[in-house]
Amino acid sequence: MTAPRSGPTRLPAEIPIFPLQDALLLPGGRLPLNIFEPRYLAMVEDALGAGRLLGMVLPDPAFPRVAGRSTIYRTGCLGRIASFSETGDGRYLITLLGLLRYDVAQELPDHPAGYRRVQADFSPYLADLEPPEEEPDRAALLAALWPYFAARQIEADRAAIERVPLVDLVTTLSMICPFDGREKQALLLAPGPRRRAELLTALLRIGAASSEGPARPV
Repeated sequence: MTAPRSGPTRLPAEIPIFPLQDALLLPGGRLPLNIFEPRYLAMVEDALGAGRLLGMVLPDPAFPRVAGRSTIYRTGCLGRIASFSETGDGRYLITLLGLLRYDVAQELPDHPAGYRRVQADFSPYLADLEPPEEEPDRAALLAALWPYFAARQIEADRAAIERVPLVDLVTTLSMICPFDGREKQALLLAPGPRRRAELLTALLRIGAASSEGPARPV
């Protein structure tokens, strides 16, 4: 599930970014990643030597890819590499711990290794580093969650889910549920846990009413 947030002692002015479709990172969340492209292998190696920090950001589906390059949303989330391992075939398996959101102030020239970099503005989101002050509505969220799981034929341990701290549950569900890119970006932009939970609850209700999917464990 999610983890306590502790920010870096000094936020970097420039960060490498990893644009990845459907891969939402939220403050306090943990995102496992399988790194295999040479440019992103280089990015991880560089990040490990520079505070273990990199930014996740979603591609914007409203714009086409140009020369293999996606247009990104203006807001992403800074993550710290919390775990790292190397496979026998040269891949890296990492887990990012979400720290706080950032706005892209300016995209910089690509690193010589090929990965993208931005000038990041963290100032609107410093509250992400503090414990949340608002408590979401657990009853409303769970009332929407079970029909969503049933409609999608998602198997889940109901008792275990109900024991998860509510803010952690909102973060984890927002990250792992198969919402589209626009919906995930809206969850990222929600100003706090209560508003994110309200949006998540609405998306779960819509999903339960409109779609079905194959069975899979959660």
